[in-house]
Amino acid sequence: MSSDPWGRVDETGTVYVRTADGEQVVGSWQAGSPEEALAYFERKYEGLVVEIGLLEKRVQTTDLSAKDAQAAVGHLREQIDAHHAVGDLDVLRARLDKLVGTVEARREERKAQRARQADEARHAKEALVTEAEELARSDQWRAAGERLRALVDTWKGLPRLDRKSDDELWHRFSHARSAFSKRRKAHFAQLDAQREDARKAKERLVAEAEALSGSTDWGPTSARYRELMTEWKAAGRAQREHEDDLWNRFRGAQDVFFAARSSVFAERDAEQAENLKLKEELAGEAEKLLPITDLKAARAAFRSINERWETIGHVPRDARPRVEGRMQTVDRAIQEAEEAEWRRTNPEARARAEGLTGQLQAAVDKLRGQIEQARAQGNSSRADKLEKELDGRQALLDQALKGLQEFGG
Repeated sequence: MSSDPWGRVDETGTVYVRTADGEQVVGSWQAGSPEEALAYFERKYEGLVVEIGLLEKRVQTTDLSAKDAQAAVGHLREQIDAHHAVGDLDVLRARLDKLVGTVEARREERKAQRARQADEARHAKEALVTEAEELARSDQWRAAGERLRALVDTWKGLPRLDRKSDDELWHRFSHARSAFSKRRKAHFAQLDAQREDARKAKERLVAEAEALSGSTDWGPTSARYRELMTEWKAAGRAQREHEDDLWNRFRGAQDVFFAARSSVFAERDAEQAENLKLKEELAGEAEKLLPITDLKAARAAFRSINERWETIGHVPRDARPRVEGRMQTVDRAIQEAEEAEWRRTNPEARARAEGLTGQLQAAVDKLRGQIEQARAQGNSSRADKLEKELDGRQALLDQALKGLQEFGG
């Protein structure tokens, strides 16, 4: 009979293993010596040790599922319970029991992790839904549309929740996207309608602008072009494919008109500049008549100058007051000379002036006599009063005498 600390072989070739529950039959060995029998079953024990070690490592270092780990533990436990190996089977059972605890702890840990991940995924999807519902009310069509597409990609990268929760959140998310798309579609449909209205309005403006391009009615046509430009700006933008073409036609029609007007105005400005030169020469000729010494000759000369003046066309507007003012100064001087001559030679006016002067002279002489009388009587108060009255009458007399001198005497 042969034995070691964990097993023995009896004389019949039966192999036993020692356990805490006593000896257990491992098997029968008839092919060789008892030592070979023990060595064989000890190798089977070492095999179990290796398998358990590998399973422990897989449980610790890989994502082996709890179900697969438990199945592997069960398989090893069956082999140990079958007592087909010689060694410390109780230690192996203890290692398996400990491994079962580890697997269970890992399962709970993974369960908690999945719960956390599910909670995080729920919060993440709820946040996506909230943002999508806010974006659904936005009028920033491009930015909001791009952001919604990014949210879809983010959603796809998140884990699924339980079907009910996931379906409810997805329904809200999808509804928000649909609402935004519907609003955007309606907005651009309205924008298209507005742009079509703008195109029609600008077609009419272009037609009128082109019709006016050959006009020579410079002032009213220029004013109308300004009105057309105001209407153009108020019409809004047409579709992109029409806007540039319409604008080029509209602007081109204006350019034709204003180029023609500029050409005409340039000729007119040159003509008016020459007219100004001629009128300045006439104004200088008229100014040589001043001061008026011979009214008749001055009147005839000015009439001749004025007749030549009238034959000359317009001058530049900004120079008109200056050059016409020079002629008006000479004209006023002649008129004043004529009025003075008329007053000097008018018999009726001379007679009225002489009569008024005589009346004032008599009144002054009378007052002087009354003043002398009052002084002689010692009535100073009356004399002072009469002297004030005399001062007023004397001033009138002096003015009348001055006017009488204009008549030559």
